[in-house]
Amino acid sequence: MSLFVDRDLEALKAMARDVAQRELAPRSREGDETGAFPRESLRILFEAGFLGMMVPREWGGGGLGHLAHALVLEEVAKVDSSLAVLMEVHNTLHLEGLLRFGREKLKEEVIPHLLKDSWGGFALTEPQAGSDAKSIRTRAKREGDTWVLEGEKAFITGAGEAAYYIVFAQAPEGITAFHVPGNAPGLSAGAPLQKMGIRSAVTGSLYLDGVRIPDERRLAEPGEGLKMALSLLDGGRVGIGAQALGLAQAALEKSLAHAREREQFGQKIGDFQGIRFKLAEMATEIEGARALVYRAAALLDQGGRHTLESSQAKLFASKVAVRACLEAIQIHGGAGYIQDVGVERLLRDAKATEIYEGTSEIQKVIIARHLLGEA
Repeated sequence: MSLFVDRDLEALKAMARDVAQRELAPRSREGDETGAFPRESLRILFEAGFLGMMVPREWGGGGLGHLAHALVLEEVAKVDSSLAVLMEVHNTLHLEGLLRFGREKLKEEVIPHLLKDSWGGFALTEPQAGSDAKSIRTRAKREGDTWVLEGEKAFITGAGEAAYYIVFAQAPEGITAFHVPGNAPGLSAGAPLQKMGIRSAVTGSLYLDGVRIPDERRLAEPGEGLKMALSLLDGGRVGIGAQALGLAQAALEKSLAHAREREQFGQKIGDFQGIRFKLAEMATEIEGARALVYRAAALLDQGGRHTLESSQAKLFASKVAVRACLEAIQIHGGAGYIQDVGVERLLRDAKATEIYEGTSEIQKVIIARHLLGEA
């Protein structure tokens, strides 16, 4: 499978594939059609131990690493990309943020819930602050041992559905992060946005109107929020790379099955050189993306620097995913344009991987800085 994947990880991936195909896939289309938040599918992920799989065993989690997480994400994304991004946000942005930057008392209070049945979100983006995260305008004013949050967050995955959010706001010391309960007075969510893809991973705005948060729910030190967010996003990009990888692999598998079955001009379309070349290029590019994603995940697990590798993995894997999904539609012909076949959904979902958690253009900026010795 890969230089990075041993027998135990292969077994984990096979188990994730079984759960995804047997339990998640039957619910996937309905989520895409209705846009309803996939609570039952999340329950299945909780029961399988995939939500919290990287939490250390001493906290009750799976004690696994980012490479294991990437393998599972890949299998989940093959059947339900909306669910994959919810899993990625929960594990690599919310839980890791809490574990790395939260106080012991806070972790003791909320981690058991985040391992059992409570999904965690991440609220950084604002209407005027997407790629330019340092320009957020949400404010945090300190009143004794309490912080008062005022502002608006935009394009938040799971807005209105999370049990807890990590929220970033401008404090006098600079951008600061807070762990905010989803039912906190003054916190509300706007109507879900109608999106091109990843529809059941509901996306919308969060409004903070005098939300009062005790200082013990602050994460990291005041003014360290931006550094914290960028650090978490480095790891999150590996997860998005794995999501893109799963989408690309699903496109290839559907295309191979169609090429073996569909007949035109008295032969299988897989016998035509034009189709064979498309399949060969898809498979080769996917293996290249897989190597980049797995390498970045392995570096994360080793604790070394990985910003360059994470950006390269996300940039290339997301590009490969969109290209593979486009080719899958072309290989399927007119049928590929029809919802019932399922490849058009792969393309709709894949496009998001080039945008969220740092657009492809931002990844190129990061990569160039490293190449030029500016990082």
